[in-house]
Amino acid sequence: MKSLSPALQAHLDDGTTTLAWCWRITRADGITLGFTDHDRALAFASTSFEPESGFAASEFRSGSDLAVDAQDAAGVLTSDRITETDILDGYWDNAGVELWRVNWSDPSQRVLMRRSAVGQIRRGRMAFVAEVRSLAHVLGLTVGRTFQAGCDAALGDARCGVDLENPAFKGTGAVIDLLRDRAFTASGLGGFIPGWFTFGTLEWTRGANAGRRTEVLGHDVRDGIALLTLLEAPVRPIAEGDVFTIRAGCDKRIETCGARFANTTSFRGFPHIPGQDAILRYASQDGGHEGGVL
Repeated sequence: MKSLSPALQAHLDDGTTTLAWCWRITRADGITLGFTDHDRALAFASTSFEPESGFAASEFRSGSDLAVDAQDAAGVLTSDRITETDILDGYWDNAGVELWRVNWSDPSQRVLMRRSAVGQIRRGRMAFVAEVRSLAHVLGLTVGRTFQAGCDAALGDARCGVDLENPAFKGTGAVIDLLRDRAFTASGLGGFIPGWFTFGTLEWTRGANAGRRTEVLGHDVRDGIALLTLLEAPVRPIAEGDVFTIRAGCDKRIETCGARFANTTSFRGFPHIPGQDAILRYASQDGGHEGGVL
């Protein structure tokens, strides 16, 4: 139940209202932006709410159960404040959204209708549509340990303990030749065996993508030259001479944890837990469910 200020309640009771919707969005990088469907700029809560920004929202989809309420927000990619580059960089991912109902003739008369977060973003050629989810989506997040054969720690984090700044797990390279939008040959990595950086991370240190980090899908070596394939193409095109720092990857298997990192004491998986193959297997004389320990 919403609590209205006496002034806003009196305005609503008057019958002739001057109301507008305002969205206050806090991005992942801490920048706060304001948008309104009113035709003039409004200001409150240390935020200026921009009119005619090309930002508009649909009606709420809401229910009485614990399902996640949702709303779509659409915007134009050519807006000065909402750019395609920012969306691709992830600044809008899970951004906090406050929806206010405001008396535009006196913005001190306002009420916070709901808090939510930006979910999936669909991009077109000229516009984007962002899903604005209620905070109920937090109830769907995985909490606690995951019982699985593979390790559930991130390589190099406190639970893993591997020092990725060790020169054995870290290299510096430069782009020699671009093969596709996310695949290229690189110098400076000839001393590493193929696959060493597969599932690792690559951070651009010079070039148009400097400061951005991406995941490595594949690492091969041909005639002493490294061939790298990224999981996703960078926001800006890769160019010859771009410099990067790359760190080793892990496929989450205990064999890799021991052979590559000598770190099995910190392995965070359950490698001996029976998998789906053991569940689906039927009794037979050739070793499948013969009564022994799985």
